[in-house]
Amino acid sequence: MDPSVVRLIRTAADAVDPRSLPAVPRANRVLMAEPTFYDVANVENPHMEENIGRVDRFAARRQWRDLLRHYQRLGVQVTVVPGQPLLPDLVFTANQVLPVPPGLMGEGAGGIRSIMKSAHREPEVAHIVSALEAQGLIIESLNPYEVARFEGTGDGIWHPGRALLYGGVGDRSCEEAWLRVGAMTGAPVALLKLVDPRFYHLDTCLSVIDERTAVIVPHAFDLDALGILRTQFERLLEVSVDDAMKMFCNGHSPDGRHYIVQPGAEAADDLRALGVEVVEVETGEFLRSGGSVFCMKLHYWAA
Repeated sequence: MDPSVVRLIRTAADAVDPRSLPAVPRANRVLMAEPTFYDVANVENPHMEENIGRVDRFAARRQWRDLLRHYQRLGVQVTVVPGQPLLPDLVFTANQVLPVPPGLMGEGAGGIRSIMKSAHREPEVAHIVSALEAQGLIIESLNPYEVARFEGTGDGIWHPGRALLYGGVGDRSCEEAWLRVGAMTGAPVALLKLVDPRFYHLDTCLSVIDERTAVIVPHAFDLDALGILRTQFERLLEVSVDDAMKMFCNGHSPDGRHYIVQPGAEAADDLRALGVEVVEVETGEFLRSGGSVFCMKLHYWAA
């Protein structure tokens, strides 16, 4: 790998106009995992503290089904994989693979498998990889001797419709991972340093809706990352820490018009004022693990 060919965006001065980059289709499939064995079994982030063993699995199942139905009502094709014993976090399918748009690692769609920080989560990766490979996706791997940690779309978010990637640098994904992902895909990577342990993944403090619009938690980023985001998006909704702790930034827009999100945030009205239809779905049992809508799905490209 020649790192000199990788375009890294480290400050606002390095920012690139997304419209100048190759167009890619918007991801068109969602993968979800049944929460059969979902639980808070240990503390991996501040949200999990005092929640060990407190999950109501009946309520969790009902909330998961509601989310599934909302995707289906919006016309999104959903693939469901079964839960697995001893893998209580498998339901958070955003973490095990970074999907890659067609044309960046070959003609078809593909992905890059994660290197999970926690050893107990590493077995999840094989289940999600198998489900994607069964649909014809080509999944590549990073070298675990060169990359310490890399957690898929938990920290990697594609700019809608463009070959541009936002990479969170922090507790769950390291900078070296993004250097290598950039080399594998040819896409520029905007490095966004996370500075607050409550926002341990990029998907807890950044949500991209369309090419112009994103939602962020300013408090979660260092100044360089904030400068990048304020440059890259024409419409940037900056939300309070209180709304962020309700996982408002862990919502998901599958189509650039709707935003599926946990209820209760004041910022929902601000987003509606921008012309986005807010679809509120209760995910309270999953908040106990520090995850919500975005964490509970993998948005990917069909082969």
